[in-house]
This record gives sequence, C-alpha cells and structure tokens, in this order.
Amino acid sequence: MSTFSQFQLSSELQQAVSNMGFEEATPIQAKAIPIALTGKDVIGQAQTGTGKTTAFGLPMIEKVDRHDRSIQGIVLAPTRELAIQVAEELNRLGQVKGIRTLPIYGGQEISRQIRALKNKPQLIAATPGRLLDHISRRTIRLNQIQTVVLDEADEMLNMGFIEDIEKILDSIHSEYQTLLFSATMPERIRTLANKFMNDPEIVRVKAKTMTVSNIDQTYIEVREKQKFDVFCSLLDIQSPELAIVFGRTKKRVDELVEGLIKRGYSAEGIHGDLTQKKRDQVIRMFKQQRIDIMVATDVAARGLDISGVSHVYNFDIPQDPESYVHRIGRTGRAGKTGIAVTLVTPRELDHLKTIEQVTRKTIVRKPIPTIEDVVFGNKKATIQQIMNTIDEGDFQAYKKSAENLLEDIDSVTLLSACLKIMTKEPDHTPVVLTEVPPLHVKKKKRFSGGQGRRKDSRNNQKRYDDKPKYGNRKRSNRRRKNG
Repeated sequence: MSTFSQFQLSSELQQAVSNMGFEEATPIQAKAIPIALTGKDVIGQAQTGTGKTTAFGLPMIEKVDRHDRSIQGIVLAPTRELAIQVAEELNRLGQVKGIRTLPIYGGQEISRQIRALKNKPQLIAATPGRLLDHISRRTIRLNQIQTVVLDEADEMLNMGFIEDIEKILDSIHSEYQTLLFSATMPERIRTLANKFMNDPEIVRVKAKTMTVSNIDQTYIEVREKQKFDVFCSLLDIQSPELAIVFGRTKKRVDELVEGLIKRGYSAEGIHGDLTQKKRDQVIRMFKQQRIDIMVATDVAARGLDISGVSHVYNFDIPQDPESYVHRIGRTGRAGKTGIAVTLVTPRELDHLKTIEQVTRKTIVRKPIPTIEDVVFGNKKATIQQIMNTIDEGDFQAYKKSAENLLEDIDSVTLLSACLKIMTKEPDHTPVVLTEVPPLHVKKKKRFSGGQGRRKDSRNNQKRYDDKPKYGNRKRSNRRRKNG
C-alpha cells in the first residue's frame, strides 16, 4: 500500500491531492510517480480508469515553474473529450500551486483558443491535429517544454495520429522528459518509444478481475445534493446488520458520521487523522455490534478483517476499479451473500462503466427509493424485531400488562398501535455535506456509418480533430539529446 505522503511531493501538491480526496495511490500511480519524479522517461502500461492522469500529472506539475508563463508541458490525447477531462484534472492538481492547464482540440473555434492562450497557461492538453495547427500558426511555441505525455498512445495509433505525434515531437527544441501511457504496446508504439524516449523505465499494471460472485451489486444514479437522503432511505429499507460506508475524503467521513448520528443511526468513522487507539476502539465497537455503521476512507479500511458485514455502501464512487473490488470484498464472506450499493452522480456514470469493464461484472441500476419504500422497509424491520423477541422469549414481564389491555382492546388494534409507535418514521433533519468533485473518465468516440475504426482514415481525423493539411511542410529530423 502506497500513500501520496510517501512520494515527498511539495506541500502545494500534497494539499491538492488531499483536497481531491486521494489518500492511497493506485498501482500505476505507486509505480510510475516515484520514477517520473526523478526525471526519467516512463512507459506505463495500464487500462483506462486506473488513475493514469494523476500518475503523470503530479510529476509534470511538480517540475513547472509557476513564475515562468511559457508552456512547459503538453499532454497529447486521442479525443477532445479526453483532452478536456485531462485538463480538468490537471487544473485541480495544480490549483494550489497556481499552475493552469488549457485544453486544445478540434471542433472549437481556433480564435477562441488563441485568446485563451494569451492568458499564458503553463500546460496544454491537446489533440494532435489541433496542436499542429497552432504550431504552424506560431500561436503555440514549444521551446520551453520540460515534459511530454502521450496518453492512450494505442488509441492515437488506432486513429491514425502517430505521424502527427512524430511531427510534434520533432518540433520541440528543448530537452524534455517523455511519459507514455498505453493499455497495449503494439509494434508501432514501441518504435515510437525507441525513437523519442531515452532509456525509458517500463511499469506494467494488470487490472484485477472480480473474484467474488456472491455479492449483489447495484447502483443508484443520484444528484450530489440528494445523496445523503437517498442513503438514509436505503438504510431504512435494507436494515443492514453491519454496514461499511466508504467516503472519498476524511472530511466526508466526519460529516457523514455527524449526519447519521443526527438522524438517529448508530455510526462511527475511521480515517487517517485518527489515533491508532481511537481507530482500534471504533473497529472493536463495530465487531461487537455496538454500532451498526462504520464510515471509512479507503486507506483506513485497508487490512480490515471483519466477519458479518452484510452491506457495503459506496457513498462516493472509488477512483479506480481495484479500489472498488477491495471495498465490496468486505461483504459476502465465508459463503454468505453480501450487498454492495454505489451512489453515482450523472457525471460519474462513465467511470462506473469503466469499473464494469475492468471487473467484468454488470452493476445493476436501481431507482431512487420512494417514501412508500422507506415506510414499508421500516415496518418490515419492526415486525422482524418483534418476531426475534418472541423467539428469544424475553417478554414475560410484559404479559400481565398485555392481558389487561386486551380486556378492552381487540388484538389487531392493539398490535397496530404498537407497530405505529415502534416503526421509525422517515427523518428529514437537515444535513449539509461538503461537495466532493466528481470523478471523470474518457468517453469513447464512435464513428458513424457502422464501419468501426479505420486506422488511417484522414476523413475521420478531420472530423474529430480538425486536422490541417501539411502537404509541403518540412519535417525536422531533430531529436532530443541526452541530458
């Protein structure tokens, strides 16, 4: 297990990572970041949704001089959607340090991008064709580049962009570090790496497949502001014996615990800021079922071995598929069936699909529960509580009072009144949570006409990247020298 605090990042980046709610590094981040921070070239082989943007973003931003307003790093991406999403994440990572990233892509008016470039961003996330257009217009100059990232290189190969990438790399006249990320490593990508990279270190991460089959996995699409009310409704309907709830940040965990207690639930939280003594105390209370709900961050829940967990709730969707597998694996143990529910905002649906693809498991969509569902669930829980009491036989002291009541009231009326008193009514005590930024994942572009992807289609490139023609443009054979 690697945490971001182990990477010896600057205080600004540590704060940015904390603000985004990241504590534990994903496998590709744990392997790639320490190497990239040394300045070495890196080839990272990992699937989409494994945290690659942070893996190359942190080392790139760490090197940027905030006082130098020239472009110091570029990320090349196959689609405009990915370029935009990479820029969004880099802006969050660079916010505390004051590093700005601008997305550059076809389909947007180039004059608008030229105006935006006058604000002097230090980083660019671009599609190859549009970046070449800016280079030819001299609206983007690459003479101060320190880092070049090739994101999803195999996708750029499939879309016929490798020649464009070579032209871009040939046009860079400074010494720079290259970070290449790709799910697969076809021969053409290896050739590109041999030509433009200096003795790269290769890191590989294989996505873990789902190994648990006895977990009922569902998700509910819900707006961020609705999350807590929907979550409380689920608790009332499902009446978990023992539940672990995962939040993305320490602050989120504290707020969830406070909100749950306000609404009458028995809950405690664990996260990295707690002392070991307090953490042990909460885990002991949970194991002894003195509390029903334990709220945790991913890091705090690592290594927990607690039997009898009936439900796992992802209040915040995890940042990568492997974390999802670890989370839900807390239930469904020892041959028992477990239930895992994930709350997903509309902007996170693509991230959920990535988790499904990597884990090769369908996560079933469920509707937002209604008030009627909640009341029914509470009634069901009350009836079960009564039946358990009957089975235990621990009610003899109340028999005389019951007999006296039955002299004047029929049994159905009496039992109905008891059910009304015992049944928990929906609680709408106001609870305000700090909003956690949604996670993003690339949206795949589809070509029209049902023809699938063509490797070197200039028409498709034009449509997706507004690719300019460079018929007589001289190609430089300049290569980066070893520094």
